[in-house]
Amino acid sequence: MTSSRFVKIGAAGAQLPAEAAEWVAVLDNDTKLIWSLAAAKAKSWQHADEIAKSTTIAGLLGRLPTRKELLTLVDDTRYNPAIDTAFFTECPTDDWYWTSTPAAPSPGVCAWVVYFYSGDANWDYRLNGGFVRAVRASQS
Repeated sequence: MTSSRFVKIGAAGAQLPAEAAEWVAVLDNDTKLIWSLAAAKAKSWQHADEIAKSTTIAGLLGRLPTRKELLTLVDDTRYNPAIDTAFFTECPTDDWYWTSTPAAPSPGVCAWVVYFYSGDANWDYRLNGGFVRAVRASQS
């Protein structure tokens, strides 16, 4: 069952009906953030940041989400992946997803990550690989 929390967004930025078969982004009505549908594999945190900043989401460039932002996508009622798969159909779960939030123990070397296999959050070394799901603010 899908909820009205998420809305599919087309390439031109228009909201689509829930039954739409193709979309490129997802609007979260709770946070007013627009998420890229595609999840890209990155070689490192720096690479993830570059991918996010070059990702076009419904006409505007994206960025890496903060830890708090990315954790809003975790669905505690799901597992592998712990995300609403009716809207986020592309969610590889074999690695972490990078955030822009530095990890306090070593902020220059580590950053927070979210693992959509189980919905966990932790921190990792910025030189390690992981996924990126770009985000941007809604225009409304």
